Amino acid sequence: MIGLLFRVRRTPMDKQVPKYVTRERAALLLGIPEEELSRISSESELGQTECAGNQKETFFTYEELRQICLHLQT
Repeated sequence: MIGLLFRVRRTPMDKQVPKYVTRERAALLLGIPEEELSRISSESELGQTECAGNQKETFFTYEELRQICLHLQT
């Protein structure tokens, strides 16, 4: 009876990993301010900036984040 009270409902997890992360999330993952990430991005030409109307957002691949990590270590 106790097993019925504590039955866990399992659902399949979404295993898709996004290909890109926003500048805000990238800065959070790297542990640096967004301004620093923007500077590194400009200097190294990493990241893809997309424009929609008057909104601009920069996206990074995980490979680009890896390259930025290597840059931060030098």
